[in-house]
Amino acid sequence: MDFFSFITALEGRLRMELPGRNAQLKMASMRGLQALMRFLPTENAVPSSVLVFLYPYVSDIFLVLIRRADYNGIHSGQVSFPGGKYEDDDKSLIYTALREAKEEIGLDISQVQILGQMTELYIPPSNFLVTPVVGYMPFRPHFTADSKEVANILEIRISDLLDKSRTQKKKVVLRHGIPLKVPAYVIDGQVIWGATAMILSELCTIIKTIR
Repeated sequence: MDFFSFITALEGRLRMELPGRNAQLKMASMRGLQALMRFLPTENAVPSSVLVFLYPYVSDIFLVLIRRADYNGIHSGQVSFPGGKYEDDDKSLIYTALREAKEEIGLDISQVQILGQMTELYIPPSNFLVTPVVGYMPFRPHFTADSKEVANILEIRISDLLDKSRTQKKKVVLRHGIPLKVPAYVIDGQVIWGATAMILSELCTIIKTIR
């Protein structure tokens, strides 16, 4: 399937009923699963969004992730989508995702076409309620990492995400040195787990229905 046929099919699929939490939970650790089952979004959950950004390159379809810089916080050093919390001046959660992508990876958001949204995901440790926003460009853009927030920009092939051998159980170390074995996508030496992997799991489930 060529890129534009893929985009057209994906846009149509995003308008239909989504796979939702069942798809997300395929990549949740037992600890994460227990937390999700125990906690519902609180009334003061922080609205936020991330950009699931797609583009064609070298006869494949890619998306962008970032490795966050090390800092004294819950998501220090983790692989994630560009994104962040809704600000009072934001027009919508779609705007939040675009604004954060511009800040974090230097994306020219005037050229991003929005396809739709996926299932929101509540993250108990940070009390964030995350809406994944799906968008694309018909070409590979120039990326510039924000030196304070982003350690690396990661360009991930969709074909790698769909490769079953890339889904593995890996040991990660949480804050305070606590080890945890989690389901993860392992691509080019990067271990992608947690909320990011759960969002990717729903995306992969959707893509498999249109390919």
